[in-house]
Amino acid sequence: MTLPLMPKATAVWLVENTSLTFDQIADFCGLHALEVQGIADGEVAIGMVGLDPIGNGQLSKDEIERCQADTKARLVLRKPALELPSKRNKGPRYTPVARRQDKPDAIAWLLKHASVLSDAQIAKLIGTTKNTINAVRERSHWNAPNIKARHPVALGLCAQKDLNEAMEKAEAREASRKKREAKGTAPIEAPQKTTPDYPDANDLLQSEEPEVPGQAKEPADVFSAFSSSPEPKKPDSDSEVSLGSVWPGADKGTDA
Repeated sequence: MTLPLMPKATAVWLVENTSLTFDQIADFCGLHALEVQGIADGEVAIGMVGLDPIGNGQLSKDEIERCQADTKARLVLRKPALELPSKRNKGPRYTPVARRQDKPDAIAWLLKHASVLSDAQIAKLIGTTKNTINAVRERSHWNAPNIKARHPVALGLCAQKDLNEAMEKAEAREASRKKREAKGTAPIEAPQKTTPDYPDANDLLQSEEPEVPGQAKEPADVFSAFSSSPEPKKPDSDSEVSLGSVWPGADKGTDA
């Protein structure tokens, strides 16, 4: 049951300004009936200023009158006109020092019973790092022999609502992956780098030769462009080659 703001101060105001019974006030403010009786006798909450529940919108005057007419009736807290949004912390999750040693146990439980969760989801839920998750998974953690899989909600490391939301997202992602595999969709491949088409060397030689009118154009040879020096003249097989033509003074030496 939701209690009003400042329950004891509200009980002081109800004792002083209404004719409600002690049980009705105690049930509404979350107190014991003897404690409310002590407030009425001046033994409890001495000098405390009462808080008006009608002025702050927690009770209506008609609701108080209804309960004053019927001693068995109970006060009902009014619902706020505008629901306050839940506070969300955008920063990293803070874990008390006394509970940080329980993180490996919670990681082991998630790896065993919630294998669909990704490492990023586990790190966000528990407030740990991917290196610690891998160490627990590979049994290379420094305290691996003493790690026992325990529920993270029972350890107070995350809320059940956050765990359920993470499981729903992971299951939806896994279902979509299996659906793609069933359809046989191939993964998108990166475009291959193609080399530019360079012109042929024969085409360059043909384009550089000047065209002579009235003369047939012969196809150019690529290797002829590099052979600029004429080939040496071979002697005839029938002609004799003298040593003097090759080595001056050789004939004189033979005659002597």
